Amino acid sequence: MNILKSLSARVLIALTLGLALGAALGGNPAVPAGLVSVTEAIGSLWLGFLQMTVIPLVFALLVVGVAAVSDALSAGRLTARALAWFALLLAGAIVLTVLGYEAALAAWPVSPESARVLVAGATGADAPPPQSIEFGAWLKSLAPSNPVAAAAGNAILPLVIFALFFAFAVTRLPEHQRILLVQFFDAVADTMIVIVKWVLLAAPLGVFALSLTLGLRSGLGATGALLHYILLVSAGCVTVILACYPLAAIFGRVSPVRFARAIAPAQVVAFSTQSSIATLPVMVECARKNLDVPEHVAGLVLPLAVAVFRLTSPVANLAVVLFICHVSGIEPTLAQFVAAGFVAFAVSISSVGLPGQVSFFVSVAPICLAIGAPIELLPLLLAVEVIPDIFRTVGNVTADLMVTTLLNRGDKGVRVIAPETA
Repeated sequence: MNILKSLSARVLIALTLGLALGAALGGNPAVPAGLVSVTEAIGSLWLGFLQMTVIPLVFALLVVGVAAVSDALSAGRLTARALAWFALLLAGAIVLTVLGYEAALAAWPVSPESARVLVAGATGADAPPPQSIEFGAWLKSLAPSNPVAAAAGNAILPLVIFALFFAFAVTRLPEHQRILLVQFFDAVADTMIVIVKWVLLAAPLGVFALSLTLGLRSGLGATGALLHYILLVSAGCVTVILACYPLAAIFGRVSPVRFARAIAPAQVVAFSTQSSIATLPVMVECARKNLDVPEHVAGLVLPLAVAVFRLTSPVANLAVVLFICHVSGIEPTLAQFVAAGFVAFAVSISSVGLPGQVSFFVSVAPICLAIGAPIELLPLLLAVEVIPDIFRTVGNVTADLMVTTLLNRGDKGVRVIAPETA
């Protein structure tokens, strides 16, 4: 069956079977007493193999990503304006996401019992007490006096800051040295991705072990929290999609109705493929034929958007992290929110183009480390990510076409988009 060829489908099936089997066996005296420790060890081993790639992969991707942005900036005024819009929209999305999800979780909290069961079943312990970080100590920690120690201690924000300094310094080197270093870190990133793909081949086994452990410990009590998670993250991505229509109308002077009709074919392809790259040819066609975007604008902006811009990335990734904080009883401070937003911005640019399962862990784990949220819940959330991922992709494609519309209207080399015709 085709569904069994999909890693996302296999992982989701493994999660379902593990929870069901664990709930059925839980409390049965015939079940060996050490089964929970064995399944937990298998799941933790798989998670450890996945986690070991995060630090080198994030560092390498940031170096390559900054180099790509630097090269793009030298391509002309339209490119610079596109990157400015990307940065503005991503920053705005981060601020609104934190405010919106905090309000949403306050108005619609996860059932305390379901949250407790999820955390205890996944980590083997009750939720930790709320953390507090003194602002002065946090501010001093931003300067990584020892980047190696920061990496060893999973101090992700100081490491990201060092990586950005390093990456921008690389762009100032003579061309032959810059190319050599960028190619080296590109190779490092590709190597880490190969390792992650190897580890993800065992994802059904790892998720089955973790969900079986969860089921043995707590039955099906965590199901409500997982459903809450799916609805919460999907709602954030849908909000991004809906926000693109008024933005196209206000700044691009294209009516919401026309914009909806123009981009519908690209959204359908995005929904079916869950890949912005695969949708790129259709996006270019929609922009040129349905939105009257000149070839030189569509041909530059849309590939650049697919390469370095995903508007749903910080929205969905922060939603995952804030959900984990919520069910874990962690109350982030302002400093932690700032750290999480900064890391979310950085990884949203650097991790574009990675396979879905790879980008989920690589994008979310650093934000968890920055805000102090446990990453042990990520494999279980990865298993149900197949539904939110659809809305992630549709949101990215919609945002890419919206930005192209804005830049087309502002491009001095072309006429303003023609009004609608009957």
